[in-house]
Amino acid sequence: MRHYEIVFLVHPDQSEQVPAMVEKYQGMVTESGGVVHRSEDWGRRQLAHPINKIHKAHYALLNIECNFPVIEEIKSAFKFNDAVLRHLVIARDDAVTEASPMAVAVAEEKAKEKEAQQRRDAKAVAEAAMRTKAAEKNDTEETGEESAAESSEDVAAEEAPAEEAPAKEAPAKEAPAEEAPVEEAPAKEAPAAAEAPATEDSGEDAVDEAAAKSA
Repeated sequence: MRHYEIVFLVHPDQSEQVPAMVEKYQGMVTESGGVVHRSEDWGRRQLAHPINKIHKAHYALLNIECNFPVIEEIKSAFKFNDAVLRHLVIARDDAVTEASPMAVAVAEEKAKEKEAQQRRDAKAVAEAAMRTKAAEKNDTEETGEESAAESSEDVAAEEAPAEEAPAKEAPAKEAPAEEAPVEEAPAKEAPAAAEAPATEDSGEDAVDEAAAKSA
């Protein structure tokens, strides 16, 4: 058996079929007594130039050890699968098991993306905590303002009766003013009493004058 390295590109809209396709090709190798030394999924990557107006493709790599008829069978499967845009099969001298440079780059990209996602999540959590803290602060301030307003209303309600008390007592102080006319009544009658004797005296003088004239 000889060693082969296979790279094939899958239509980006059929990316979900890649794991099943890889499993199928690996089964074809192992069923014939071959060995799969390396299997890598490079994911979607930008093409160097468009293929049928497609700018991205899903890449997969297989390093296998098998007989030539198995390779012919795999090539035939590629040919009759519309999801496979391109494929390349080359012979290798030895089995290759270490990670490829492309796989290393993909792992680094995934690690960076994971770190970026963690930073985004941490930032989102921090912003959410700040918003929650600000909301709690606003609620506390509003509660304080409401408490202050209620306290002011209570103080105003307590002060209002104290201020109105003198106004209610005012009529009691005016009572003597109402009794004043009662005291003035004798003063008005006094002239009448004084005038009465004067009238009587005038009558006696008139009688005396009349008697004098008769004599």
